[in-house]
Amino acid sequence: MTRIDAKFAELNAAGKKAFVAYVMAGDPDYETSLEVVKGLPEAGVDIIELGLPFTDPMADGPTIQLAGQRALEAGMTLERTLQMAREFRKTDDSTPIVMMGYYNPIFNRGVEQFLSDANAAGIDGLIVVDLPPEEDDELCIPAQKAGLNFIRLATPTTDDKRLPKVLQNTSGFVYYVSITGITGAAAAEAADVAPEVARIKAATDLPIVVGFGIRTPETSREIANVADGCVVGSAIVAKLGDGDSPADVLSFVRGLADGAHSA
Repeated sequence: MTRIDAKFAELNAAGKKAFVAYVMAGDPDYETSLEVVKGLPEAGVDIIELGLPFTDPMADGPTIQLAGQRALEAGMTLERTLQMAREFRKTDDSTPIVMMGYYNPIFNRGVEQFLSDANAAGIDGLIVVDLPPEEDDELCIPAQKAGLNFIRLATPTTDDKRLPKVLQNTSGFVYYVSITGITGAAAAEAADVAPEVARIKAATDLPIVVGFGIRTPETSREIANVADGCVVGSAIVAKLGDGDSPADVLSFVRGLADGAHSA
C-alpha cells in the first residue's frame, strides 16, 4: 500500500473528501517554494502535487506556464525538485507527494535512474500528462513495478470506448479534468462533473479526484461533494505569482481545504 492508498483509506474511514494542492517546485524560488510545500499539510492538504518545471508545458494555462518559467529562471531542475521532496520528507513521512509534469526531463535522466531517485526522495505517484496509455511500457508499468502509483487523467472527451484504456494501468486515484482545455481556463461546475464522476466510478474502484477550474472554498466544497476529492492548482500558483507571502498563500489554501473537507 502506497502513502496515497493509505491516505484515501484514512479519509474514507473518517467520512472525509480529499483536498489535493498543486504547487510548482521552485516557484518563485527554491526557499519560498519549500516553505510553502512544508506548510501545506498543516493547512489541510491531504496530497501534494509537486509540479516539475518544464520549458514546454502544453497542458497548462498561462498561470502555471509562468510559474514554470519563474522556477526555471531561478535555477530549478529535476534534481532540485527531488531534493525538495527529500527535504520535505525529513519532517513529514506520511503526506503523499505526486510529481506532476512532462516526460522529457524523466527521459533525459533515464527511467530506471529516475524511478530509483524518486523512490529514495519519497515520491509516491506520478502524473505525466504527455504519455498516453499506448506508451505504458515507457514509464507507467516500470513505475508501478517500482512501487509508485501512476495516475491517469480522464477528461470530458474520454468516452466509454476510450475509458477502459485510460483506466487499465492507473493506480492511486483517477484525476478527472472538469473542463475541456488547459489549466485555469474556466470554472468547474458540479452539475457537469457529477454525471461524469458517476460514469467513471461505474468502471473503477479507484477514488475520483476532480481538478481544473476550482478557485474558491465554495467550488471546492461543491466539487468534492460529487467526487472523492478535488485539486486546486492555478488559484494557488497565482497567489505566488502575485508575490503573496508563504503565510498568505497557506491561509488561502486552508480555506480551500476547509471547503473540500466540509463536503
